Amino acid sequence: MNLNELIEYLPKRQGINSRDAGFPVSGIRSDSRKIESGNIFVAVKGTTVDGHDFISDAIEKGAAAIVCEHAPSGAEPSIPFIVVPDAAEALGILLDAWYDHPSSRLALIGVTGTNGKTTVATVLYELFRRLGYKTGLISTVCNYIDDKPLPTDHTTPDAVTLHALLAQMADAGCEYAFMEVSSHAVDQKRISGIVYRGGIFTNLTRDHLDYHLTVENYLKAKKKFFDNLPASAFALTNADDKSGYVMLQNTRAKRYAYSLQTLADFKGRVLESHFEGTELSINGREVNVHFAGRFNAGNLLAVYGAAVALGENTDEILIALSALRPVSGRFETILSPLGYTAIVDYAHTPDALTNVLNGIQEVLHGNGRIITVVGAGGNRDRGKRPLMAKEACRLSDQLILTSDNPRFEAPDDIIRDMENGLSNSELEHTLRITDRKQAILTATRLAQKGDVVLVAGKGHEDYQDIKGVKHHFDDREIIRNIFASQHKS
Repeated sequence: MNLNELIEYLPKRQGINSRDAGFPVSGIRSDSRKIESGNIFVAVKGTTVDGHDFISDAIEKGAAAIVCEHAPSGAEPSIPFIVVPDAAEALGILLDAWYDHPSSRLALIGVTGTNGKTTVATVLYELFRRLGYKTGLISTVCNYIDDKPLPTDHTTPDAVTLHALLAQMADAGCEYAFMEVSSHAVDQKRISGIVYRGGIFTNLTRDHLDYHLTVENYLKAKKKFFDNLPASAFALTNADDKSGYVMLQNTRAKRYAYSLQTLADFKGRVLESHFEGTELSINGREVNVHFAGRFNAGNLLAVYGAAVALGENTDEILIALSALRPVSGRFETILSPLGYTAIVDYAHTPDALTNVLNGIQEVLHGNGRIITVVGAGGNRDRGKRPLMAKEACRLSDQLILTSDNPRFEAPDDIIRDMENGLSNSELEHTLRITDRKQAILTATRLAQKGDVVLVAGKGHEDYQDIKGVKHHFDDREIIRNIFASQHKS
């Protein structure tokens, strides 16, 4: 495409200088370090840096045009400057046009919420593949183009990566794609230019306040996703969450709700729970699934509801659900040869810990102890640390506080923040073991037949982030090695 064709997609723009803009463009970038000759550089104001400060660098590297919110004084007259009200929004619009509108060439469903995004998006991906469709996935754990895995670093990729990924999916013939939509991505307009066929809300609890500052701001970011859905889309919400119907207040999309507690379009009930799975009733139909815990019952209701909203046959949906397996690192069970169970879960918020621990208690029925190993990430919302410790202590028989991606903070300082949520009597029954491997080993040594060891916080992650370096560390690998040694002894 040439520059004139591209900028026609920007409804509010002002051209600076009169150079002919009919020349071909070689690509669109928002990172000046990645500029190649003939690229458009879009100067986006980020959370830590402002792209406008790097316009001259982009020109030196061969940028053919600049899209920005204000042209710098003394701008190079040989380079076209296109001034727009919002560069982040313009970036998405330009990328959508550049890649031939990929989100309009497939049915894209966004999943947002504090907890459950990965499970809902991934199970939908697996479900639709089982139903015979070519399908894409954009998630925290891994991205997929049908059966081809692509590594991922963020819940929702940056705009340039995201549009390129959607284009790959559409070009590969994917009919559906399911993606996690983070509050950061909505707030930073990383999803600008994307057309969604549907949106799903799982829940909203305290998280990311290091970024959003208040729960209200966090809620508004989530809600904005639903506000922007087109009338041709569907919006499916969790009626059991106090923010569930708030998400639908201003949406133009067709509204649906799912619930385990009240009347809804998609009504579920847990009939029986085991670590191996759950017996569910969904709209009066019984189904056995390989997912444990009431919170996962809610996730599967969201999956069922979305599939119905997309026109799939209810019998085929239930048959497929009964065959699917949990997502890696989400309530992942590993059995010890000594007769106890280890569960690895990504829970890293107070509410997520509560859900997982309640799920364990539902199965144990008081016949076994819960030993929880948990930490909190560094350089993130400090306010949730004592809340996490409080919930973990309240619902466990033994708590071990440890390190979890300390980043640029001292692990012991993070653990002290967690301990601030505990009373003196609770502290007497809490262990502090900073070394995460030793913490897990201690928990397994304390466990007896019938007990459960919950290792929370990292789930699928296979690293510890320490001072900017990712060191290999996998909770599941540690546990399996411990259990292998138990076999030998």
